Formats: sequence, structure tokens, C-alpha cells
Amino acid sequence: MSLTDTSKHANCSAMSDVLSRIGDKWSVMVVGMLSRNGTLRFNELKRMINGVSQRMLTLTLRNLERDGLVSRMIYPEVPPRVEYTLTEMGKTLQGPINALWDWSAEHHVSIVEARDIYDQRQMTVAASEPRKIAYSRGQ
Repeated sequence: MSLTDTSKHANCSAMSDVLSRIGDKWSVMVVGMLSRNGTLRFNELKRMINGVSQRMLTLTLRNLERDGLVSRMIYPEVPPRVEYTLTEMGKTLQGPINALWDWSAEHHVSIVEARDIYDQRQMTVAASEPRKIAYSRGQ
């Protein structure tokens, strides 16, 4: 199936399906960390990804595994050792994800500054508008 014709419903559905998985915050972080660090254990990933809960990391890894982007290897040791790595298909995301990481790092300060300017402008507009008071009629 070619996704070049974005006017077709099936193409939009396919794009939406894929982006809902690889476009979410935690999936991008997991793929990025595995891309930059190679094979990692669960707790290594958890330490590297600031703010992710154990439950959310578990769900994200399961979903990425289900989609064929991450593989999970369980070693029969006591305690069991579990490692995660990108599959061949998952490795095809390295370029786009790393480009997104690099772009984010390069432009983060400018984005924060733009947000501050926007927020200040919104507060100025809100402060200069007359207050609207709602009156109710007593019956």
C-alpha cells in the first residue's frame, strides 16, 4: 500500500495508527534511548527516561514489542534478566527519532522564549479587556 495519496481514508487511517504508537512521548523516548545506547535492561531504561513510571514503561515496551519495533530477550537466570533492543524495523526509526531529538535540543530555548512571549501577550490582552459580568434575573 502506498501512502502517497493522503486524501484516501485508508491512508489516513494507516498514518494515524502508526503515529499514535511511534508519536507518543514515551515511545519516542524508548526508541531514542535504545537507538543511542543499544541493548538495555528495564531498570536502565527507567533510569534514563526522566519521569516515566514503571507501569507506563512496561506498557510502552509491550506495545513497541507488539508492533515489531522492540525485541525482548529473557535470560533464564535468578533473578531473570530481561533486555530490550530495537528490531531491524525499529532501527529504521533511528534517523527520524535522532533528527527529532537533535532538532528539539537545538530549538528548545527558542520555543521556551516564544511561549513566554505568547503568554505575556495573552495576559496583556486579557488585562486590557473590560470584564464581562453576568447578571441573573431574580424570579
